[in-house]
Amino acid sequence: MYDVIVIGAGHAGVEAALASARQHMKTAMCTISIDKIAMMPCNPSIGGPAKGIVVAEIDALGGQMGITADKTALQFKMLNTNKGPGVWSLRVQSDKLEYSKMMKEVCLAQENLDVIESMVDSIIVEDNVVKGVVLSNQERLLSKAVVITTGTYMRAKIMISDEVRVSGPDNLPTSNAISDQLKDCGFRLFRLKTGTPPRVLTSSIDFSKTTLQPGDERRYFFSSTTKEEDTIKEQWPCYLTYTSAHTHDLIHLNLSKSSMYSGVVEGVGPRYCPSIEDKVVRFSDKERHQIFLEPQSVHLNTTYVQGFSTSLPRDVQEKMLKTIPGCENAIITEYAYAIEYDAIEPTQLYPSLETRLIKGLFCAGQINGTSGYEEAAGQGIIAGINAGLYAQGKDPLILGRDEAYIGVMIDDLISKGTLEPYRLLTSRAEYRLLLRHDNADVRLSSKGYEVGLLSQERYEMFLTEQAQKQSLLELISQRRITSKDPMAQILIEKGYTNFQEGILIIEAIRRPHISLMDFMPFLEVNMHERVIMQLEIEIKYEGYIQKARKEAEKVKVLETWKIPSDFDYALVPHLSIEGRQKLSTIKPMTIAQATKISGVNPADIQVLLMALTSKTKTVNSQ
Repeated sequence: MYDVIVIGAGHAGVEAALASARQHMKTAMCTISIDKIAMMPCNPSIGGPAKGIVVAEIDALGGQMGITADKTALQFKMLNTNKGPGVWSLRVQSDKLEYSKMMKEVCLAQENLDVIESMVDSIIVEDNVVKGVVLSNQERLLSKAVVITTGTYMRAKIMISDEVRVSGPDNLPTSNAISDQLKDCGFRLFRLKTGTPPRVLTSSIDFSKTTLQPGDERRYFFSSTTKEEDTIKEQWPCYLTYTSAHTHDLIHLNLSKSSMYSGVVEGVGPRYCPSIEDKVVRFSDKERHQIFLEPQSVHLNTTYVQGFSTSLPRDVQEKMLKTIPGCENAIITEYAYAIEYDAIEPTQLYPSLETRLIKGLFCAGQINGTSGYEEAAGQGIIAGINAGLYAQGKDPLILGRDEAYIGVMIDDLISKGTLEPYRLLTSRAEYRLLLRHDNADVRLSSKGYEVGLLSQERYEMFLTEQAQKQSLLELISQRRITSKDPMAQILIEKGYTNFQEGILIIEAIRRPHISLMDFMPFLEVNMHERVIMQLEIEIKYEGYIQKARKEAEKVKVLETWKIPSDFDYALVPHLSIEGRQKLSTIKPMTIAQATKISGVNPADIQVLLMALTSKTKTVNSQ
């Protein structure tokens, strides 16, 4: 008897299983192949805009992705540093083999976690309550909770032009049984499509015709526990090249041979990571498109052609590749393909990622309509935490939109749903200045510790750093720079000369081009640079941060308006037809969630508030 069973061992499955096991729940993780745990079937990287912050949030909660990504990275790059800190995001080029290997070792060594190499044939459900799973050999495993993290393996089809084969990524078997069972249980499913570009022999590329894309000299990490000596010494370069007019001509000539444009594909593809043929058609005004050449592993002589995803025939792929500068003689080792799979409509989930139809059944990752390793892992850790809490009879952990990008993503999915593979973007977060890379530990460490994922040692390290930060804040709030102070030279060099009466360090930092790091050599304070940067951002953007917090507090008032699960919207007069339909289908738990549902207008919210107020008064009078 297990407390929690996780179906799948991709990025969502690994985080879910580890989260449950680290709560001291007896956990089983079922996977098709132990050697394919947390594999990277698509891009060999972790992080990027918004996604990188999710990885930092996973780490702050006590997850694994950030630690493994740091230690197996080939290159580190902090994106958007020319903009405000609200959109800074770390991206690392990963060694795909080492990443999967380390995740496998972590899972096999994790206390309370059994890794079982078997497909799951079906889920055991009795009276709409999950009871366990049945393996492909018909062995029954009983549990209190089950987490489905099947990724792109439910009724998966791989397509290259009109060639269609039933398979998951890396030629692993697909499953129809769980998909069919979910339909029989009343779940609404839909088809999605994604794809991957070709891989080429690195030694066949002429990099002299491309532009070097090195990593950052100053390294940032996803995990606050990572030390530079634990990471790669010499970073590996990436390279930038472009498509050409000849590339676009070939695509137009062969468009009818593409799986997507020939009608072979049923599902909807990703808007923000389209195939190259989709880019050429949708952005016909563009003379060229960026192509990044990225290493896959120190153990492989292969390069990932980022931005060149396609489902065109093999011979066309070869011709197209020869039109890209640097790839004229490139040898393809693995052809690009499209993959189509089943997902459930995520509006059928609670914020805890438990399904509304079956008690104790949780879903995480691409089965919920998302794309990307990071989105999957972010859902995985929440589903794993909440499956463990469910097994213990405790309330779930729900992250708000002002607390984490993970909270933004889950709220978007369960409130708005998605018609295409969902991708996190900084623009989706209305409080993104609160949800920064640098302060993920401040936002989430206490939550990770409370649910049992973050160790005592790790939590005490966090508390120590925050105490150090407070001491430094008090020091710079009292220390004044006078004209005779050695620190005055820093201000003069930055063009500030009008401070005859002196200026507090904290006031100086609020000025443009002045950094707290400039003054640290004079303050005799020893603390991590990451914490110093965190304090500087809090000082420089204090007004904006306070404004964002006030806006978030206003929304929290709407979250106090709970909507009963059995509330009958058919009895509420004056609701719009669309609003009534959407509210009845999604069944929001609060007014705050109701406001985010597409098709529910402000007038519907006012009518709903009046109906709830009237119902409350009636109940109280009785």
